[in-house]
Amino acid sequence: MSQIEQRQTKGVDKTIEEGHMQGLRDIVTVVIPTLNEADAVGPLIREVQACGYSNVLVVDGYSKDQTREIATKLGAQVVSQVGGGKAGAVLTARDIVRTPFFILMDGDYSYDPADLDHFLPLMEHYDHILGCRSLRNPNISKTHQIGNRILTSLFNTLFGSFIPDICTGMYLLRTSTARQIFLDRPGYVVDLEIAAQTLADHRVTFIPIGYRARMGKAKASTWGQGFRASFTVVSLARAYNPLLFISDLAAVATIPALIILAYTAFSDYVYGNFHLVLALVGVALLLIGGQGIIVATLSMQIRLLERKLTKRSNSQD
Repeated sequence: MSQIEQRQTKGVDKTIEEGHMQGLRDIVTVVIPTLNEADAVGPLIREVQACGYSNVLVVDGYSKDQTREIATKLGAQVVSQVGGGKAGAVLTARDIVRTPFFILMDGDYSYDPADLDHFLPLMEHYDHILGCRSLRNPNISKTHQIGNRILTSLFNTLFGSFIPDICTGMYLLRTSTARQIFLDRPGYVVDLEIAAQTLADHRVTFIPIGYRARMGKAKASTWGQGFRASFTVVSLARAYNPLLFISDLAAVATIPALIILAYTAFSDYVYGNFHLVLALVGVALLLIGGQGIIVATLSMQIRLLERKLTKRSNSQD
């Protein structure tokens, strides 16, 4: 084949690929929750549209600035959310969206629409795809980096998952799956609740995405968010992954067990005073903790096996 023919073939292949990608974009709605985002919503919608996405839904939480007017002028569908906080926005969106999939991204400009296409090749095989940021990103404050690592580690421990950024505000959901999810926790912790439920019953994966400096001011206390999110993760684990949750609690018993046994051994060796009751308590706690570790390990292995089977099934499809 001549060089000219090769160039022509490559040009045709590129056209076909772009046509295929555009077809995928057309079955996705980009959902942008907003609350007083007049500075960010205009540039964000323009970038989304420039990336080839014509289905843009702005779910507004009753902004007092020009957010709605700006979004409407740019051709986005604008609706007022039912209920409060981000949970209300997600619930409203999932009932309105008519495409098979939707990608939710925060309306503060921090998430880059250039990452939208990265979700598309995987969406046929998964119900929930999380866009995970690098927690070393300079646009994430040190406080948030530390808080995100702690919260993500807690979530992964209690759910047996390996998601690198559970606090992400950009993710794809299969619309039919989203309508099956029961959401009853208000506010921004809705992202955690969605992840907890999809991990229990649906196919979940993640992809790396970027993160930009946000426009406008943060709307909630960092420390208040962190404490509330931590309690929410524990509550979700008890509700949606009780076996691993209980076994993790049991495993924690090894800590006081080792302390008690170390104390009784030290007391007996140094002072010749052996505390039989304390020793029995320590042994009992150690047995409980050991059983918890075994059950937690088995639960993690089962999770890994489920993921391997899911990947194998997806590759065969």
